[in-house]
Amino acid sequence: MIGMVVSLGVITVVAGALLGGADALTHDAVEKAQEASRVSALTEVLPEFDNNPVVEMALVRVGEDSVAVYPAKMCGRNVGNAVEITAHDGFSGDISLMFGFDSLGVVSGYTVLAHGETPGLGARMGEWFRDSVGNRSVVGCNPQVQNITVAKDGGEIDGITAATITSRAFLGALNNARRAVDEFEKDSQR
Repeated sequence: MIGMVVSLGVITVVAGALLGGADALTHDAVEKAQEASRVSALTEVLPEFDNNPVVEMALVRVGEDSVAVYPAKMCGRNVGNAVEITAHDGFSGDISLMFGFDSLGVVSGYTVLAHGETPGLGARMGEWFRDSVGNRSVVGCNPQVQNITVAKDGGEIDGITAATITSRAFLGALNNARRAVDEFEKDSQR
């Protein structure tokens, strides 16, 4: 019995040390990959910029969450902001998104960073809300002026067919992202 306990203890210590070592070896590479992914998303959703929005990122409180706002500048002048936000009310859980806004508050782009939505239904949000067919596209819309909610709820945007919960979560996150930009801009003026 003592031999089995000692063997199990040694195996546990060795396995823990190996896992810790693997984490230490890959930690920097994982961080660099995540930053590269973030910079790629910023480039995709924002107008052209020449600063490093990641370095200038600020956390802003929207409801219960803190969201990251990335200011984009060209020659020192603000050309837009990107917001990394999570919708907690997706059909299959959290949806991580990044929205870009130009200096007038118009949606300049978006990208879906992570989600667990149903393939073929909610997962279509990555393209659905860019599509110019009907009233689907949020790109070019201004949430401060337009009712960016699902048409089924009285809004101006056609939700994804058979994925209303995902559509509501996506558009809710977009509106919260715009609120985060408003808060960020208020804080910047102080």
